[in-house]
Amino acid sequence: MKERLYPYQEITDLKDMLNKSGKAYGEKIAYKIKIDKENKTYKTYTHKQVREMINNLGTKLIDMGLQNKRIAVIGENRYEWEIAYLAIVCGTGIVVPLDKSLPENELQKVIERSEVEAIFYSEKYNQTLKNIVNRGIGKLKTLISMDLPEHKEGIYSEKELIEEGKELIDQGNRSFLDAKIESEKMSIMLFTSGTTSDSKIVALSHKNIVSNLMDLASVLDVDSNDIFLSFLPLHHVFECTVGFLFPFYKGAQIVFCDGLRYIVENLAEYKVSFMASVPAIYENVFKTIRKQLEEQGKLEEILEKEEKYQNATMEEKKQVFQEIHNMLGGNIRWLISGAASLERTIEEKYRKLGLNLVQGYGLTETSPIVSIGNKKYYKTGSIGRTVPSVEAKIVDIDKDGIGELVVKGPNIMLEYFGNKQATKNALIDGWFYTGDLAKIDEEGYIFICGRKKNVIVLKNGKNIYPEEMENLINRIEGIEESFIFGKQVSEDKDNIKIYAKLVYNEEIVKNAYKVETKEQIHEAISNKIKEINKIMPKYKAIRGFLLTTEPLIKTATNKIKRQQNLDKIMKEEKENAIS
Repeated sequence: MKERLYPYQEITDLKDMLNKSGKAYGEKIAYKIKIDKENKTYKTYTHKQVREMINNLGTKLIDMGLQNKRIAVIGENRYEWEIAYLAIVCGTGIVVPLDKSLPENELQKVIERSEVEAIFYSEKYNQTLKNIVNRGIGKLKTLISMDLPEHKEGIYSEKELIEEGKELIDQGNRSFLDAKIESEKMSIMLFTSGTTSDSKIVALSHKNIVSNLMDLASVLDVDSNDIFLSFLPLHHVFECTVGFLFPFYKGAQIVFCDGLRYIVENLAEYKVSFMASVPAIYENVFKTIRKQLEEQGKLEEILEKEEKYQNATMEEKKQVFQEIHNMLGGNIRWLISGAASLERTIEEKYRKLGLNLVQGYGLTETSPIVSIGNKKYYKTGSIGRTVPSVEAKIVDIDKDGIGELVVKGPNIMLEYFGNKQATKNALIDGWFYTGDLAKIDEEGYIFICGRKKNVIVLKNGKNIYPEEMENLINRIEGIEESFIFGKQVSEDKDNIKIYAKLVYNEEIVKNAYKVETKEQIHEAISNKIKEINKIMPKYKAIRGFLLTTEPLIKTATNKIKRQQNLDKIMKEEKENAIS
């Protein structure tokens, strides 16, 4: 997709972005923060106020001797996290966003590996970080609390640092305001998903990020009237770029989700117009809508309308299904799904209702957006076309037209920091090898088929793409998620057969198939698996499965951790034979 559909502001770096968008949208609301859940009271901050806080904090950080240092941020999604990020990256030093789910031992390792010298954090990490500092491991010395109202017991208060920075600026200190940004140098260090030992550190620059912001602005009609719901973890580059930096660039408003159970409520409460999230969230939202319709006795009526208006435009569908849009606040314009594979039927269901759900694709190493669907270029099941400044091609193509997706553009990372071999393996002649298997159709739409390293190769040379089969299984009513794996079934190590682990919802399964006992549940699901086997080539047949109500092991963005799940299955197999 080389065509830019909408005008956009040219920016050279994130500091330039803050200055230009600040002038254009200074009086618009940047944040609406809930300060009392019970009484629904809020506090708002304008883009001008937020930029002043960033400048104040950055000035004070330099005054503390932290210029050109590596500074981490960890905590739940909140405006203090975002202000800290921008104060670090726009003139102070290198920002290191950390996964808020890391246990103490792993957090210590990433702090040590990244040579972090200061960290902004939420209250829950207070003791953990004190322990790490007291052990004297690594370079961490400066602790900055997002929650303390004032400095206490050697721990700084972010709030107080902002006030002290204002005083410095009032006295003429321009160290942060005049700080020059080297847009092509490493300014952001991100850890890839995975265990600490095998995770890589992705080095990103201002140029990487702002190329993505300009690309997004040129293909999505987002403006300063949009309201973004922040839900995915901010340390993840998908949320950071699309759900945080993009609304800053466009002068839009950010609101924070109260938690997984409150997504539908928050969409309605804040009249959200834009959300970037993962497939599991869209599946949950759809289930919530469906349940409400069932309780109101309106489901049959809606299904009839879906059939009747299936060929209507998205705008016409929005009018027809206005009451469903109202359940979500009546203001939804963009729902972006990324970070994992979106089940085709979910995508279709949203669009039947006039809800503009599109897929995007990217990786930490690509800042992250490589491709995205939009109002002009959209195809069901596709991750869209590449954004304007990115090129994509398929290499090592098999007879089915599937091969590895490789991409090139200004959004591609600088390197895997401190890992020359991994960098050399991933970056070849300017192309980044994604490790994802895909095909590109004649119109340039990209379809992801699975991860290269996840492919199961059978004795007959046939390739099995687990994600493709999991999407089929996940359509079975009552199955919440699934995991396909290859199992050696004889002494011949090459004799691999296909098995599955299925996570089911007990209540839904019992109601759907009129069953009660575990044996009856197993039989009902088995019959559904047999139906799937009938429509697939024989070599893809699922030979056995495990049933569980326990969720699969996943990353923060809901990607299945395949090796960890496989290890768990092998361990369980000693106690429970796969049927």
